[in-house]
Amino acid sequence: MSEALPKSLLVAFFTEANKKLEQEKETLGQWSEEQEKVIEALLTPIIEQAKTQTSFAGEVNENSLREAGLDQGGESAELCNLVGTFLKTRPMAKSQTKKLSKRIEKMQKELEKTNEKEKQQQQKLEEAKKISFEEDTTLPEATRIKVHQVKDFEGKRVQVSGWCHRLRIQGKGLLFITLRDGTGFLQTVLSGVLCQTYEALTLHLESSVTIKGTVKADPRAPMGFELVADYWKLVGSSPESLPFGEDVKDPNILLDQRHLILRGEKTSAILKMRSIILQCFREHYYSRGYTEITPPTMVQTQVEGGSTLFKFDYFGEDAYLTQSSQLYLETVIPALGDSFCIAQSYRAEKSDTPRHLSEFTHVEAERPFITFEDLLNTLEDLVCDVTERVLSKSQHLAVVGEETADKLVITPDAVKLKRPFKRMTYADCIEFCRNNEVYKDEETKELFEFGDDITDAPERKMLEKIGEPVLMIKFPGDMKAFYMKRCEDEPTLTESVDVLLPGVGEVIGGSMRLESYDKMMDGYKKEGISAEPYYWYSDQRKYGTCPHGGYGLGLERYMLWLLKNEHNRVRTVRQTCLYPRFMGRCRP
Repeated sequence: MSEALPKSLLVAFFTEANKKLEQEKETLGQWSEEQEKVIEALLTPIIEQAKTQTSFAGEVNENSLREAGLDQGGESAELCNLVGTFLKTRPMAKSQTKKLSKRIEKMQKELEKTNEKEKQQQQKLEEAKKISFEEDTTLPEATRIKVHQVKDFEGKRVQVSGWCHRLRIQGKGLLFITLRDGTGFLQTVLSGVLCQTYEALTLHLESSVTIKGTVKADPRAPMGFELVADYWKLVGSSPESLPFGEDVKDPNILLDQRHLILRGEKTSAILKMRSIILQCFREHYYSRGYTEITPPTMVQTQVEGGSTLFKFDYFGEDAYLTQSSQLYLETVIPALGDSFCIAQSYRAEKSDTPRHLSEFTHVEAERPFITFEDLLNTLEDLVCDVTERVLSKSQHLAVVGEETADKLVITPDAVKLKRPFKRMTYADCIEFCRNNEVYKDEETKELFEFGDDITDAPERKMLEKIGEPVLMIKFPGDMKAFYMKRCEDEPTLTESVDVLLPGVGEVIGGSMRLESYDKMMDGYKKEGISAEPYYWYSDQRKYGTCPHGGYGLGLERYMLWLLKNEHNRVRTVRQTCLYPRFMGRCRP
């Protein structure tokens, strides 16, 4: 889409076109080649001047005129259709020319009105520059507070700083500012000379200000209180408009402007919810005696396969961004016991789906001296306990199921969690898909076979039909990593598990780990991997091995399960993190 022409440029064009039409009214329908050249010579400097005045750098042609017309509304769009014919140097019918002339006259009148208003506004601004005020030093000293503290200061004088989230002018002597400081929203009222200064008249959304005044109760205001200002100052100005419209839906624009989108109520609430969820995960682990570690993210080993590694040069050696911290967690359990980490992981998967990111927050844990049954119980406890904590701590931010204008909506599934979760083997899931019209390929109706990977869309459809969380267990060995322990009664299967949540699919992947040093060495050989770089990992089996298991949870997928709905505007994992990284996007 080309840059839209400003209205002033359109008017300049139409005005000069109208003059020429009047001059040549006797030959309205038949422009000669010479006349067309005259018109072009006449209009070119006018257009160039208008472009300079309006900072328009695009090409003046039928498309740009049409686009500008569409931007201005139906009437201008019709004008552009007419002028498009004129620009193409095709003869114009008398009816078209007459219609064009009338439209131009109307636009000229509108422009005159606009110019007069702008002139009056400019005069008003010049007069406002002469107006000033000082803080009344006889008033009590203002206590500096955050917005969320306002309820504790009713009737007292306070100072609050923040950004103009909303502005509303009421009459000539009243200005309402909804102030945002990250802890809440506060309605502030400026009256009299406070809203007559140049700074007040040119105040725009996202300007930063400091306001002093008295807190008063008002049930109509956010939080039930408002601040009646007696003094304020502009800290940082902001342009008249944001670089995107209120109803913009283009995902690329939203991502390019993510740094400003973050200031919106929904997006900031999601980030606050993310903070609460992280807190709840940590509280869960600490309450169960885990120790948190901070593993490295630059590594020279692989966990999930070489094809999904981000490779970089590390002082002349090959290194990678970590896919998982599992190996490092396994090394600390002989020293620390049950351990966990919350760190960034990276996958170079070329997957453009609602649940894939190239960089994501990975919640991982390892436990020594447990059985596979213990691991499954651990995962149920994790999901249920963390979710209960989130529901308890986020009541000021979110409600379950019911839509409200000022709060996020949490999925009703969050309060329906029941232990134990439904347990289905991989073979059970394949059979379920075959018997319930869940196809490997929806178009060809190809059925799943044992050994097939149940991909994203079929997995979600399967869950939709099942209607509850599922622990999918005992995957075939050739589908999983070699370090996963085999089932004693079925050596071709692994003691592995995926936790599947409705609406999202896999959120957690885990397994029991190989205990035998010899089997680990055999695994390296089978995979064609050199054992040498993994000596520190293999040594866990040499120096006092034990049965142990662990898992990794994708934080963004868990959040997607909790918050995925149109009210929250959460449709993919990309809306649940600060600056999403995925195939084709590594900015800002």
